[in-house]
Amino acid sequence: MGFSNWIGHNWFALLQTGAVASGLLLIAIALFFDSRARRVSNLIQLTQEHRDLWERMYLQPDLARILDPDAEPAHSAITPAEEMFVIFIILHLSSTYYAMRSGFFQKPHGLHKDIEHFFSLPIPRAVWKKVKVLQDGSFVKFVERCWPAMCGDVEE
Repeated sequence: MGFSNWIGHNWFALLQTGAVASGLLLIAIALFFDSRARRVSNLIQLTQEHRDLWERMYLQPDLARILDPDAEPAHSAITPAEEMFVIFIILHLSSTYYAMRSGFFQKPHGLHKDIEHFFSLPIPRAVWKKVKVLQDGSFVKFVERCWPAMCGDVEE
């Protein structure tokens, strides 16, 4: 009879505790779904920015040489437009790297191969060598780990 007597005296505190625990559980569930929604939203935003950036390549035909594996920056200087486009790609990649590192979304499949392919091209490689000193060290290591044949192995 002691238990039912205890419930009789403490039913209100028990009800409050149950309500608070239920509220905390609902908040945790809402935060979980909100986090997932934000990750998807971040990925959609990143994809939009990626598309907008690469769309410039097709809207400005003078940028096509950036993707030419036979371009020779030593013989024909890199134009300001080409350099600016590659810098925009580097800034976009940097933003992507820090967003991944912060856990805002997962690393896109094939990212390392994309980086390796892009920076194996003569113009992007030349611009990278010029501007990498302006980048954060961890980002430089990340990029250069993707294409060690071009830069040599980078220690972490």
